[in-house]
Amino acid sequence: MDELGYLPLPGDGASALFQVINQRYLKSSTILTTNVGIADWAGAFGDATVAAAMLDRLLHRAAVVGIDGPSYRLRSHQAHSDNLRKGVTGRAG
Repeated sequence: MDELGYLPLPGDGASALFQVINQRYLKSSTILTTNVGIADWAGAFGDATVAAAMLDRLLHRAAVVGIDGPSYRLRSHQAHSDNLRKGVTGRAG
């Protein structure tokens, strides 16, 4: 699951997501990405009880990897911008 919590879940969305996580719990691996900190899951999913239950299952036997730094998706854009900037400043000198 990519960008979990990026958009608000509609009405029963958190409960439906919990059902998916619960069905996979101890049976299959689950990989997800999110920019929502663990402490903020209750607010992001609108239900503290459901968020706690999801976290309980997700964090049991989990490896949490925190990534800091620039966006991977913007990497090529940044390289292009840097090249343009070098070209402009190279002509001015």
